[in-house]
Amino acid sequence: MKIICPKSQFLHGVTIVSKAVSTKTTMDILECILIEAFDGCIKLTANDTELGIETTIDGDIISPGKIALEAKLFSEIIKKIPDNDVILETEENGNTSIRCEQIQCNIMGKQGDDFSHLPVIERENKITVSQYDLKEVIRQTIFSVSDNENNKLMTGELFQIEENQLTVTSLDGHRISVRKIALQDNYPKMEVIVPGKTLSEISKILPGEAKDSVNMYITDKHILFEFENTLVVSRLLEGKFYNISQMLSTDYETKIVINKMELLRCLDRSTLFVKESDKKPIILKIEDGKMDLMISSQIGSMQDQIQMEKEGKDLIIGFNPKFLVDALRVIDEEEITMYMINSIAPCIIRDEQVSYLYLILPINVNNSGI
Repeated sequence: MKIICPKSQFLHGVTIVSKAVSTKTTMDILECILIEAFDGCIKLTANDTELGIETTIDGDIISPGKIALEAKLFSEIIKKIPDNDVILETEENGNTSIRCEQIQCNIMGKQGDDFSHLPVIERENKITVSQYDLKEVIRQTIFSVSDNENNKLMTGELFQIEENQLTVTSLDGHRISVRKIALQDNYPKMEVIVPGKTLSEISKILPGEAKDSVNMYITDKHILFEFENTLVVSRLLEGKFYNISQMLSTDYETKIVINKMELLRCLDRSTLFVKESDKKPIILKIEDGKMDLMISSQIGSMQDQIQMEKEGKDLIIGFNPKFLVDALRVIDEEEITMYMINSIAPCIIRDEQVSYLYLILPINVNNSGI
């Protein structure tokens, strides 16, 4: 095989597919990127058997063929060569030369036939969503996906499609995130659980233009995302997602409306006094017209006060400040509304249309001395 591509094209393609290169495997071939040149198309593929990504790049094919190159080494070579055309040429034994200007690098590749290709997904049940909307939905829910592999379902996000609405839900046992967006067309009802890792990687490589779209194809075991010159195929998580409807009650005893940035800045300051492993809550003392915020730990203490609007009862309630910060950072509105029942019931942050909803469990403050 011999191909000539601009460095920028190689770098773009490698950056995209490297998200699916396996970092924990005993199979060397899964640590590789497959480069194929056939029928006027140069294609790069990586596949860790759970997530696979394929993209095409522009270039000239002098002679067709394929080779699997160790991803990390190949990526570093491409990054460190000049911004000019790159000539990649392989021999039958796998020896591969990478030339750019006066530079020549030689590395050993593996036979392309040994590479695990992406599963073939039938392009039925297509769902179309704007790139911007999908990227935003992921940004606004991914932070509450659990990283605990002992509970697989919590490491994924529930995609629910009904008529012209997509609802995405994530949870980790301490909080729940729900985001709803309108779709341009009506679709039959379906539910799948997409791994959080897949969505995180898609978010990184998705351009996110509002005028451009992503096509999603869903089968029993896989989901395919198709956009521009890229395909992302992921296994779905098996099982039934948690029924959270009873937790999302509209009842409340205390409702507050508060400036998001003022609260966020205060919470950010409070995290200075909490170690990562610490369970110290920030305590919110809610009274008419004001919220007093207090935190105390071995590091030190902080008190602050914010003006706000209150409806209902006074309340003292405590939270992990990071959980509040995570939710507030992805809300784009100037003011937020928080709904609470008491100091031990979940707090819900949502808008009137419930296009977004964040549920956060409080921390017991009985022993706080407040």
